[in-house]
Amino acid sequence: MTEKQQQETQQKQQRKNSGGAAIFAALAANLGIAVLKFAAYLLTRSSSMLAESIHSVADTGNQFLLLLGGRAARKAPDAEHPFGHGQNRYIYAFVVSIVMFSLGGLFSLYEAWEKWAEPHPIEDWAWVPVVVLVGSILMEGRSLLTALRQARGSKGQRSWLEYVRGAKAPELPVVMLEDSAAVTGLLFALFGITMTLITGDGRWDAAGSGAIGVLLVAVAVFLAVEMKSLLLGESASASTLETIRRAVDAEEHIGLIHLKTMHLAPEQILVAAKISVARQETAAQLVAEINATERRIREAVPAAQLIYLEPDLYQEDYVSEIPPQPEQDEA
Repeated sequence: MTEKQQQETQQKQQRKNSGGAAIFAALAANLGIAVLKFAAYLLTRSSSMLAESIHSVADTGNQFLLLLGGRAARKAPDAEHPFGHGQNRYIYAFVVSIVMFSLGGLFSLYEAWEKWAEPHPIEDWAWVPVVVLVGSILMEGRSLLTALRQARGSKGQRSWLEYVRGAKAPELPVVMLEDSAAVTGLLFALFGITMTLITGDGRWDAAGSGAIGVLLVAVAVFLAVEMKSLLLGESASASTLETIRRAVDAEEHIGLIHLKTMHLAPEQILVAAKISVARQETAAQLVAEINATERRIREAVPAAQLIYLEPDLYQEDYVSEIPPQPEQDEA
């Protein structure tokens, strides 16, 4: 496979895994909901409605960030970035966590503090926020279902938490976390506003805003930790490592001594391995063995686009396995 064909294959796989349908569904939902929430806030001056309005604005911006990250990741490798720009998807997803933490979570907590200090009931247009929140729950729920349907194919037998933590493509997990937080936050807001309307005590509204803030901060921290791990360079999954091992061992007198992998992008894996080979009479035979091993790895794991193999002489006591990573000395 030529370098151009590899790039085209990578871009096709990236578009497949980038969660485009889920992102656009979330973008449309958040943009429409943000307008309705702001209108409801201007009519009622509800703290929970303002917190939810800012939350929807932040989520709308986050969808644009994910789209920008996908576009930046498709840039071809150059002299300064020979391994490509695929990690832009992780960088932009990390920025999403920062936006969610600051513009969403911290603002909601600040608004809750202000409203708790000076509570006031909702007197005018009292029915408006309830109608807006119920409609928002329906729209956000539809967006969440779109993300869940799109992720179901790659989820497999894993739980949703395992899928979010183990996914190498960040877009769908980010949208799923955002939409889940949005639906839960809307329920908090609906509860706070309903209790304020029933009791006339504005502190229920402040409590709803505070619950939204705590939720968004928690989700943002969780997302930031996961994106940090991807930015540092995660290895391929255990099943992928085993597939590579079998591909190396498929030829007689070829064995895996040591293997290191790293995701340069969701659909691009760097493979560095030391393999044992039989004694060769010529350099041409050795090169043929290495090239054949690379082909087997690429056929078994198409994402393994960069492969560096170091040959060593075959010995009977070599055990073909994926050795455990050595423990790091404490500083």
